[in-house]
Amino acid sequence: MPSGSRDSFTSKFGIIAAAAGSAVGLGNIWRFPLVTTQNGGGAFLLLYIGFILLIGIPVMLSEFTIGRRAQLNAFGSFKKLAPGTPWYLVGSLGIVTAFAILAFYSTVAGWTLEYLVQSISGKLLHTQDMEKNFADFSTHPYRPLVWQLVFMLLTAVVVYAGIQKGIEKYTKILMPILLVLIIFVAIRAVSLPGAGEGVKYLFVPDWGAVNFKTVLMALGQAAFSLSIGMGTLITYGSYIQKDNNLLKTSAQVALADTSIAILSSLMVIPAIFAFSVGYIDQMSPGPGLVFEVLPNVFKSMSGGIIFAIIFFFLLAVAALTSTISVLEVVVAYLKEELNFSRGKATLIGSVSISVLGVFATMSFGPLAEFQIFGQTIFGLLNYASANIMLTFGALLIVIFVGWRMRKIAFMEEVSNNGELVSIMFKIVFFIIRYIAPVAIGIIAVAALFIKGITG
Repeated sequence: MPSGSRDSFTSKFGIIAAAAGSAVGLGNIWRFPLVTTQNGGGAFLLLYIGFILLIGIPVMLSEFTIGRRAQLNAFGSFKKLAPGTPWYLVGSLGIVTAFAILAFYSTVAGWTLEYLVQSISGKLLHTQDMEKNFADFSTHPYRPLVWQLVFMLLTAVVVYAGIQKGIEKYTKILMPILLVLIIFVAIRAVSLPGAGEGVKYLFVPDWGAVNFKTVLMALGQAAFSLSIGMGTLITYGSYIQKDNNLLKTSAQVALADTSIAILSSLMVIPAIFAFSVGYIDQMSPGPGLVFEVLPNVFKSMSGGIIFAIIFFFLLAVAALTSTISVLEVVVAYLKEELNFSRGKATLIGSVSISVLGVFATMSFGPLAEFQIFGQTIFGLLNYASANIMLTFGALLIVIFVGWRMRKIAFMEEVSNNGELVSIMFKIVFFIIRYIAPVAIGIIAVAALFIKGITG
């Protein structure tokens, strides 16, 4: 497909909103706060920010560069930039990874809609046993399936509309709403009596809690909180116009993602401390925090029903901005490599992912006893994508940019054919070529043996 006929983002804010929306997801709200507080608070936060600057931004820039250089989907980009070589398999891995991630992610995204409805109806805050409430819902034979399919439909509607009229238009609306709501709830959380201890626990460095695993977790969080390794940023990069400063955009997306992660921590941790609903050091990042622990917090708060509604709405928004970007990876491949129309590609992509997603959703109910390699379907998709596909995908991407893609091609792309001049371009390329492969390689190996490194 000629590059001139491709849809593209029309504004700088649209690019940042879409890419940040891809990065910002449920993990920012249920993983980052607990991982930070359980690993030294401010010490972990400083390590994380350092790794974002050192590794996260350069790797994000690598994906943007591949996509914009080729002006194609993840598969087509590698095929165009390295013709006659097996590098296209890296693009294939990205598409398979996106497919697998959306299959199980849509399960959890559907849960946010159920809890939003429970909050609006008042049922949630009148529930006595939150653990039983979540178990009853997640194991129900059809209720989770309904919400999963509704969420996939919402995702498909946005992606079907295209880049400008769909993804850019709606992420430019959803991301500011998400930010405002998180700030609103965070202000309420830190103003609660006793919340100060939570703020202190979150931000005061506890260097005694830092060990090698902590460093690895900070590195893993930084590397994969930006939605790298699954083709989304390559795909979005292909829609970025040639006059955009890719390095600056990467830094702005990283800043937006990190800011929302920190604000999410201020929204969650101080509230937990204020109402002493559990021991943070014993909690596990994941659904238990947002579907069991936090509803008890809202029950204890004055005006809790309002904050429950806002919280689960923003959770649904965060999930939607992520699912949109992941589906687009698959749709772009079907559209450009198999010559399907956007409508047909969206239908085939969303339906096929939903079929696998149904089995993932049923892993908590009727298919709970069905296991592969000791994992439920949901667990296997989660583990394989987070611990294997994403890590090795990201590793191969930086190796490709650093060693297979010519340095002059990288410099032409990031400098907009010489219009931009900065010493940072050479520094970032050095990081991509020498430092990032080592760092991500360590994560890739560690993720196979240490639980929780990448999610």
